[in-house]
Amino acid sequence: MNGDFWQSFLMISDIYTVGFLILLCIFFGIIHYLYRKRKMDFSLVVLIGMGLGCILGILMQYMAGFPNDPMKITFIKETTNWLQLFGNGYIDLIKMIVVPLVIVSIAHVIVNMKSEQKMSRLVKKTILVTMSMVAVASIVGIAFGIFFNVGGDALTNVATEAKAKEIVSVATTLRGLIPGNLVDAMVKNNIIGMVIFGTFLGRAIWWIKADEPKVEEFMRKLVNGLHKALMNMALLILDYMPWAVIALLANTIAQKGLDSILSVVHFIFVLYLAIIAQFIIQLIALSVNGINPIVYMKKSLALLILAFTSRSSVGCLPVTIETLTQKLGVNQATASFVAGFGTTAGMQGCAGIFPSLLIVYVCHLTGTAMDFSMIVMTIIVVTLGSLGIAGIPGTATMAASVGLSGVGMASSFSLIGPILAIDPLIDMARTMLNVSGSVTNALIIDKRLGNLDENIYNEINKN
Repeated sequence: MNGDFWQSFLMISDIYTVGFLILLCIFFGIIHYLYRKRKMDFSLVVLIGMGLGCILGILMQYMAGFPNDPMKITFIKETTNWLQLFGNGYIDLIKMIVVPLVIVSIAHVIVNMKSEQKMSRLVKKTILVTMSMVAVASIVGIAFGIFFNVGGDALTNVATEAKAKEIVSVATTLRGLIPGNLVDAMVKNNIIGMVIFGTFLGRAIWWIKADEPKVEEFMRKLVNGLHKALMNMALLILDYMPWAVIALLANTIAQKGLDSILSVVHFIFVLYLAIIAQFIIQLIALSVNGINPIVYMKKSLALLILAFTSRSSVGCLPVTIETLTQKLGVNQATASFVAGFGTTAGMQGCAGIFPSLLIVYVCHLTGTAMDFSMIVMTIIVVTLGSLGIAGIPGTATMAASVGLSGVGMASSFSLIGPILAIDPLIDMARTMLNVSGSVTNALIIDKRLGNLDENIYNEINKN
């Protein structure tokens, strides 16, 4: 099938493209049957969708002969274009409601709050718990990097065009989070900026009570009604996740060649091990605070799979809030604030383990001693840097820039080019850890504040 109509417009010019699109439809049909007809458990169907996505992606790589540059193969280029419609299109649907949901959720929290002191306690505990967990993540990254000698046997003669991003000071970045232009904050997904706006909006409505009780009551009902409607929208979109994960995972696998993966397979292996270790630490932290980690894993499974396949903490935010409030019994105030904060600051995967492991990697490549002073410096730089990169696109790359520059190794940034080349593959696990960190932080904070509804949390049927 030649011609611009087939090759450029429809992008269905290869017989293999037709075959894989038919297979995708068959997989969609399987999910429809299991979920809609057989009424199978949501989390289980999402897992099945993830497995089908793996099969589809590997089959595409196999039929192409595992090429070095898959996107030069016509049917892979065409099929992944359609996969992005269903996968990335789903993420776009979720992102569509992020802005109004964050603003309305925070305003909803404030207008229904009985005491201003509660908000102050929430903010303090959020910062303390978030920063503590990022520091732990940094230590884990360093420990695994040293133990497995990451970078010690890597090839340094790989040509790369990777360049360090411009470093912005922490103070300047934090000032940039203040939404001088609300529309600009929305466009740039400045979640913390929207949290600030929502807080002031809710506080302004709360103040009306003293002068105009009837107006305040009307505004409170309006905010509550909008909040309920937006949460319902989030649930409606969430219902299509089992289909979306097929396209999301298949697209990621199909687009990456094996050669680019094998060149840094040691780093990928150690990173995944470190992420698993940090995840276990999160579960231990829940147990120490009297929260059953098994219940958490069971009820958060669908959310974690979405985070893994979508690679978007911000895109998962509505689902994160819904999981915390509806399934895990977390107070709305804690869920909205901690989850919103966690999508752009204090990320344990992208801004904790990853930059720490990269610093060890570069130290080994360049023969720099990873001694006690370098370890302490790395922990401090990474922990503080996790706040400094908040709200900036390309979070992981920025975290790498901040980390390497902070320990005086900015000139060696080009050495991590091979790792950045396969970023989507390692970003999946990092994002999952980011989201898991937000959820576990919220549970711990809510438990310490005495707000966690343990009846909802332990209710087995709420999954």
